[in-house]
Amino acid sequence: MRLLGVGRDADVFALDGARVLRRYRDPQRSAEREARVMAHARAAGLPVPEVFDVDGADLVLERIEGPTMTWALARRPWTLAAQARVLAGLHRAVHEVPAPDWLPGVGDVGGTELLHLDLHPENVLLTAGGPVVIDWTNAARGPAEVDVADAWLVMSVGSVPGGRLQAAVVGAAQGTFARLFRRAAGLDLAAALPAAAARRLADRNLGDRERAAIRRLANRG
Repeated sequence: MRLLGVGRDADVFALDGARVLRRYRDPQRSAEREARVMAHARAAGLPVPEVFDVDGADLVLERIEGPTMTWALARRPWTLAAQARVLAGLHRAVHEVPAPDWLPGVGDVGGTELLHLDLHPENVLLTAGGPVVIDWTNAARGPAEVDVADAWLVMSVGSVPGGRLQAAVVGAAQGTFARLFRRAAGLDLAAALPAAAARRLADRNLGDRERAAIRRLANRG
């Protein structure tokens, strides 16, 4: 199998022209919940890859052709505002879908909307038919504000993946894009930021700089 992509927790391999295998590196981790939430989101009309099969840590998915939004921003930085609106629109579409009862909630903040909780440019593929949302590992139930706050924090402080050119171009505009996205989302995030920040700070992969930046942004609101 040919390796197509490497994520924080899983790798993606080409199976054929129509399917990919997404495999968690931890063989004890089950992809069942991710498969169920993707099927739920797709049935509700969201642009999500079709799930063909799930077996333990392996998830067989529809192969989606197209670059990430991050890639597009690096090569067409003049589209920054337009892409921020696209991302905000995807968030709204996700949050209009009621979360299934079996999906866990985010802390004790309530809410019944479907949340992606990792919906940033690296998890949006831009295809000829429109944007497609991938990587539903963190999906949960809760208020839309937590999802938007999570994305805003990630885009404000996270390191940019990819080569030197992509990291330099996108990194230079990172703060601007995050602000444009937050404005386009049009939600008051003040009450949601503590819960979103707590989730991110629980990630053991975060460096000291990112932790400090998240705390600073969460306190500033």
